[in-house]
Amino acid sequence: MRIVSLQPSVSVILERLGHLDALVACTRYCLGILPDLRHRNLPLVHDAWTTTTDELTALRPDLVIASIPYRQESLAAILKAGFPVLALAPHSLADIYSDIRLLGSVVNARDKAEAVIASMQAAIFEISSNAAAANGRPRVYCEEWGKPLIHSQYWVKELVEVAGGEFLGSPGVVTEAEAVAAADPDVVVMGWCGAGMRVPLERVVEKRGWDHLQAVGERRVFCINEELLNTPAPTLVGGLHALASVIHPEIFGHLHSPQIRCIDFEAGTV
Repeated sequence: MRIVSLQPSVSVILERLGHLDALVACTRYCLGILPDLRHRNLPLVHDAWTTTTDELTALRPDLVIASIPYRQESLAAILKAGFPVLALAPHSLADIYSDIRLLGSVVNARDKAEAVIASMQAAIFEISSNAAAANGRPRVYCEEWGKPLIHSQYWVKELVEVAGGEFLGSPGVVTEAEAVAAADPDVVVMGWCGAGMRVPLERVVEKRGWDHLQAVGERRVFCINEELLNTPAPTLVGGLHALASVIHPEIFGHLHSPQIRCIDFEAGTV
């Protein structure tokens, strides 16, 4: 099986299944989330939005696998050129488990897929059990993109709730700075797609006029590496740990990591 991965989540799942050797090409974003791929010197292709049939022809893949977000026109062109395409569109944690099972069947690793899922579910259960002892459920605003403001995806909502928080707004929907300010969240989490740890928290708060928010006053505005929140793969366990550590630090403070950055009052004008 010769597989081209057009999304980091696909590469992560294959890695957890023990079948990275099936990859004959991936995107540069896959290298960011799986540094070990750099040593394999695989050809790099564009992502699920801009991949061309020309770059696939030389690779002779048996299967091209994409996952959200993708551009349907790009995948349709790949199909039309005769390359088999598997397009994943997970919405929830249950969908992600189904995708892991599906890829497990593709690479003949069904037992391993079940083990990966069981490991994720065990980690989620542990956090949920500990969060049950928390005093209150902080209201959490999670942002996937800043221009326009977009709420994080549904699976992030699920993780926030597992970690003992209340997700503000509708997952994946565009919102306004004024609406967020009116809700006055206890915790603000930003994980902009493609930004890594580079979300300018101080400048965002200043430009949106959020200096009066409770989350700002209590220094509970965070950037969490977007790879942990926006990649529908087993790496979401790391995202859950990060969310838990900022939602209930009194319980999960030990899970705080370099993948989390807090707003710095000295660095901005807040």
